[in-house]
This record gives sequence, structure tokens and C-alpha cells, in this order.
Amino acid sequence: MGNKHSSSVVPHQSREQRVGVNINHNHSTPVSHISLKYHKSQTSLSKISSYDTLSCEKPSAPPHNHNPNVTHLYPTLTTYTPLTPSISRQDAEARAYSAFLKSFPEYQSTWILDTLRRTDFARLDRTGETYVDYMGGAQYPESLVRVHSAFLTEAVMGNTHSVSNSSKLSSRYADEARDTVLSFFRAPPGYTVVFTANATAALKLVGEAYPFKSNSDYVLGADSHNSVHGIREYASRRGAEVHYIPSTSTGGFVLSTAKDILSQHRPQNASSLFALTGLSNISNAKNSLSIIGFASSLGYHTLLDAAALAPSSVISLSETPVDAMVVSFYKMFGYPTGVGALIVKESFLEILERPWFAGGTVDVVQDGTINFMTLPAVTDGLRFLSVYLPFLPLRLSCLTHYLVTSLSRLRHDSTGTPVVNILSKLPSRRLKSVGEQGDSGSTISLIFLSASCMCNPGGAASLLGIQDQTKQLYPGVTLKDFERVVGRELGVVRISLGLGSNFQDVWKVMMFASSLADSRTRQALWETWTNVPIGQAI
Repeated sequence: MGNKHSSSVVPHQSREQRVGVNINHNHSTPVSHISLKYHKSQTSLSKISSYDTLSCEKPSAPPHNHNPNVTHLYPTLTTYTPLTPSISRQDAEARAYSAFLKSFPEYQSTWILDTLRRTDFARLDRTGETYVDYMGGAQYPESLVRVHSAFLTEAVMGNTHSVSNSSKLSSRYADEARDTVLSFFRAPPGYTVVFTANATAALKLVGEAYPFKSNSDYVLGADSHNSVHGIREYASRRGAEVHYIPSTSTGGFVLSTAKDILSQHRPQNASSLFALTGLSNISNAKNSLSIIGFASSLGYHTLLDAAALAPSSVISLSETPVDAMVVSFYKMFGYPTGVGALIVKESFLEILERPWFAGGTVDVVQDGTINFMTLPAVTDGLRFLSVYLPFLPLRLSCLTHYLVTSLSRLRHDSTGTPVVNILSKLPSRRLKSVGEQGDSGSTISLIFLSASCMCNPGGAASLLGIQDQTKQLYPGVTLKDFERVVGRELGVVRISLGLGSNFQDVWKVMMFASSLADSRTRQALWETWTNVPIGQAI
């Protein structure tokens, strides 16, 4: 019952008891031992594999802090040897990989992610799946699921709104998850975390509760996710004006233009909101976070959509003290789905006016029950990602540059014309060392023979050059109707890389794209495509 303490629950275990993160350093390698493993405080739990255990010691001599209750693998890695293609790979791929390493020698500094691919993303190779939709959702590390599953088999969790041992356990893990989120994003004192279903739900929470008035302004970039655009409906209903920062031909916006628009609509005796998309989910444009400080100096409240930015970029709320930021954890480390967060200043939270409430008691209004069963996995996932995140921008820079260059060189066999037209923003510089941050993401939006569209209409319109026609849209218009106005088929294909990506993935993308350069293969694929019912995958 909600007001009774349960006696049949496992005593609370601290996270130090439940999960241990061990990092042993060896001067010959960047990271020599990494593990995240499950511990029971009283009895042993065997055969729970670590996330990724790398050791420069010989297999016969485990690390000094080796836990006998946990199974590990200790491969010998005394010196780094570039990962050569296995004999099962075709010669063409082996030659391409060797040439790739010669062109991008810095890629070898990210060898730890190749090990991660073998230990936590091996299912991609087992199934033969080429996954290049990390902007849609990250692939989950297999060990994260195993660790969380093992935890759930031992813990008794209860509704955090109740009063019992099980509910107190859930509350403690929820508090720990909040602390981990704040630590991961380097939030200074004064921030708190509101768990939501996803980033969209967090944006909706801000939109419906922000105190827009008749003389308020809502400023946003045209190249934004649908959820950011959706806030304009709440603003308009309350009489606020909506102002768009135009997108460039490759997405994002010109910083000086954004500053001019913000200055033109500087808040005057009313709350006004500026929403920034950190990284576009279609155009690959990464906007400068410095604009947040500029907007704040003018009197705007600031909101950062970091759903696409957080999975591969370091974000410090100490350096960029935005009023509110939204993320989705499945985009960062794949599991669990259905959990996002609003990381928000407590002072900003106080001005929000909730039009409704759910759950809680009649004396204290709270949101409905949080997804408390999965919050321990959020804690584990953030700790997991924090270890590998420093290596990720460099790896993605190498793979993205290689893929962009290779795709751009493809030509049709019959006409000599390009096979693809890359529409998204290209990185202006190539990263050279671990720890550097890129000026764009690792998404490539392009046009093939056929296409599909993403949930970013402003960005898509900019890339396709149809901003003027988009203004003519009316309620009930269909894609076919709009295509008749524009005069051609519309849509883009999105390729996005992430934590589990390796050279083999981009090579397979290249092989598919190369097949479209061959007229006979292209015709066969087209016939297959046209014979498949609309909406069915092939």
C-alpha cells in the first residue's frame, strides 16, 4: 500500500555497490581498462560481462582490482596495431580500408571504439545490418541492457509517489539519475532535471507553460525540429509574435543575421523566448552556442534543443548557461527509449505556468509517475558514454570526410553525371586529435533516385530550395499536390553516423551508391522498388 512500508524488499544498495566503473591507466595507451559491472552487496552475481575491458597486461595477470565475481576478458594490447580487414572481407574492401588508414591516420587513435564495436555492437555484424540512422536513434550497447536486466531481477522498485521501501529505492535511483545528468552536462548549482518521455515532450512542457503575452516574442531558426516549431502555436494563441531566423542554403543560420533579428525584437516589458537548435537533424549545421549568451543579454529566456547535439558533442552548462535544455537519451546511447529530460534552471522553472496537473496528492501538485524502472539505465548509459565520447568526434570526422569525398566522386556509367547531390552542410575542417570538437555533425543529406523526408520541414525546404513554395502551403495539402506546384519529386535521403559506426559501414553505403551508377543494376533496383507497396520496406 502507498502508506505502508514493505518488509519484503532488498535493502537499498548504493550505486557504488551496484555499479562500479573502473579505469586503470597505463602510460602506453589512452585507456587501458574500462568496465561497468553489476555488484550485489551481499551475494555474488557471476557471469555479468563488463562493458569493455581492455588491458595492457598479459591475460595470465588480471588487473590488481579484478573482481572474481565478475567475468572479464583481458586481451593483450601491448602496442596498437591497425585493425586489418579479416580474410572474409573482399579484396576491394581490404584495399579500401588500407587506403583509408593512409589518408586518415588519426583514425587509429579511436581504436577503442573498434573494440567497443566487437563487444557491444557485434549484432550489427552478425545480422549483416548496415545501420546509418543514428540521428533517428542510437544503437544500444548490449552490456547496458544486460547490466540493467540483472539489476531489475534483484531490485524491488515502487512508485515514487508512494511511501514504502520500494518507493524510497526508486526515489533514490531517480535522484541519482538527476545528479548524473547534471554532472554529465557540467551544470553549475541552480539547475535541476525534469524527466519526460523524450525531447519533444520536454519542449511541449516549456511551450504550454511559458508565460507568452500579447507583447511577447518567440524567436527560432527555420532549420529546427518540428517540436521547436510547435511552440509557436502556444505563443500565437496567447498573442505573442513569432519571428523566424532564415536558414542558409545548407541549413543553420548566419550568426550576424540571427543577432540582427534578436535585436530587432528585443523584449519590452514582456517575457520573450529564443529557441536554438544546437545541431540540425537534417542539414548537419551546428549553430554557435555563443548566440545564447547574446540573446540572454538582450533579455530573452533561452531554450536549447540538444537532442541531436548531445550524442556526439561535449556540452557544458557552466560555459553555456542556457535557461532550459532538452535531450532524448535513446538518441545518446540507444536504451532506454521513452525517457528524455528538461535540464532547467530552477529560476526559469518558477516562471512556468502549468495549465494542468497530473498525479501526486491534492496538497502537492506533481507530474505523473516518472519512468522510474529505467532511470538506473540512464545513469549507467551516461557513465558509459562519458568514457567513449572524447574519441567519437574524431572518428566521425574521419568517416564523414571519407564518405562525402567518395560519394561526390561517383558518376553514372552512361552519362558521366554525378550519382548523388549532397545537400547538407559539409564540415569545414578535419579533426586531427582526440578531444577536438567539430563545427558540424556527421549527417549527410542527399538526393538519390528516390527519397524520403525527415521531421524538419524548414531544413528540408532550405536544402531543396523550395522556401518560397513552402509559404503557399494550405491546410489539407498533400505531398503530391505540393510536388505538382514545385514541378518535381521532393525528399532527401539521410545518412547519419554514431557511436557504433566503423569503416565497414561507410564502405557498404558506398557499395550501394556505386550500384546506382550502373544502369543495369539501377534498373533492376527500380523495378523492385516500383513493385513494392507504398509504405513497405524492402
